[in-house]
Amino acid sequence: MDREELLAAIKTGNTEWDVLVIGGGATGLGIAMDAVSRGYKTLLIEQSDFAKGTSSRSTKLVHGGVRYLAQGDVRLVREASIERGLLQKNAPHLVKNQTFIIPIYSQWDRLKYTIGLKLYDWIAGKLSLGSSIFISRKETLEKLPGINTKNLLGGVQYHDGQFDDSRLAINLVQSINQNGGYAINYTKVIGLSKNGQQISGAKIEDVESGNQYFVKAKAVVNATGVFVDTILQMDNPTSEKSICVSQGVHLVLDKKFYPSEHALMIPETSDGRVLFAVPWHEKVVVGTTDTPIEEASLEPQALEKEINFILETASAYFTEKPKRSDVLSVFAGLRPLAAPQKGEQKTKEISRSHKIMISPGGLFTILGGKWTTYRKMGEDMVDQIEKHLQWSHKKTATAHMHIHGYAENVNWSDPLYFYGSDAQLIKSQMNGSAGKWISDSLKIHKQQVKWAVENEMARTVEDVLARRTRALLLNAQESIRIAPQIAAIMAETLEKDEQWQHDQVNQYTKLAHQYLLKQN
Repeated sequence: MDREELLAAIKTGNTEWDVLVIGGGATGLGIAMDAVSRGYKTLLIEQSDFAKGTSSRSTKLVHGGVRYLAQGDVRLVREASIERGLLQKNAPHLVKNQTFIIPIYSQWDRLKYTIGLKLYDWIAGKLSLGSSIFISRKETLEKLPGINTKNLLGGVQYHDGQFDDSRLAINLVQSINQNGGYAINYTKVIGLSKNGQQISGAKIEDVESGNQYFVKAKAVVNATGVFVDTILQMDNPTSEKSICVSQGVHLVLDKKFYPSEHALMIPETSDGRVLFAVPWHEKVVVGTTDTPIEEASLEPQALEKEINFILETASAYFTEKPKRSDVLSVFAGLRPLAAPQKGEQKTKEISRSHKIMISPGGLFTILGGKWTTYRKMGEDMVDQIEKHLQWSHKKTATAHMHIHGYAENVNWSDPLYFYGSDAQLIKSQMNGSAGKWISDSLKIHKQQVKWAVENEMARTVEDVLARRTRALLLNAQESIRIAPQIAAIMAETLEKDEQWQHDQVNQYTKLAHQYLLKQN
């Protein structure tokens, strides 16, 4: 995971890669992982940090998609349920079996959700994480101690997966590199190369140095999520808009507002959406919204109406009502949804399944999808590449390939559990280094910062606090407090000067303030 060593592989321009993947989020990482598993010479480049965009801002669920079932999309539910089961087997240090409870306030809801979730279990088959059951009012109150009791009849309990999204992304980067591939952050495509009409590679800029390189590739894949149209227009300036963008917002609260190990699922909010309250890293994540957005950006901003919607909906179910001042962090992510071809559709009705397009010039583009199905998206894309370029078919190995950090029998109460098999080494280094936690409340240690730089390609304070640890999302104010210490440790490891530290702290502080709610 030495970035300079990885960059050296593209500096000469002599290598012709089998597969060049543009985009270091869930989709791109899944494609690169699949290509590497089949033995293809693979390069993945990401313009910012891995999972900087949507892929670090999810609801933290690996799920079959209860909502898709309500829409009648049984095929997507089946696919997602299978992938959920495979991911739990391949990354058990990051994916846990999470119980969810839908509080029931009417007999009709009891019948509807009991039958619906039995169907959900049946569709998952052998890869089901557990059977759904109706539980009594008494048991519901024991399991959801913060829930509104008025007219409560009981609850329907079911199982889905819960995970840490950006940690999975980092482990996938490590897996790609360990299996002979190359994945590099802060490298941006600034143009596509063509041999006649056919794409033959890309012009890449190292964002840190400004140096530019030409990279030759047999297949170029556009897996840039909400930015796919930017790459499509490099291939064909007249290409039409292929995606529409939907924003999802989440609020992070202290566990006192929802002191349960079980996740809460609110199936029908005032506007017909689904809202979750999910325990995560000793906090609770509440979301999400589904708001159409005109412009895609790397740092989308939560709208006031989204924040108010979540607070109001949560207050209807929690006995202790969260206020704006109680929000530890607010984060927004953008979903790239394949644009509907005919007529207008609400974003919640647009299919979450993925779609692959191949341009006349040979640019492979993938639209839509979600973290749960990232592996299947990778497999489908590499299958398409083989078919289109008439390569002999090689079978994917990712269905049963352990992801870096794989560890069984995880102690979820261990603050370093998400490192998996690396945890013991980090702990041994912590014991040998002076000083306690940099942040006691978030359990962040100096050694984790060094580890992030040396083994996880962290290049900025934001990389460490937003994605290698989850400090920015768990408590934005606390992350601002420790930013100067993080910068000092990174500067020592990266051999940077005081000006670099100063700039990093300023940049990070400005960013982190966007994750804090302004008080009315």
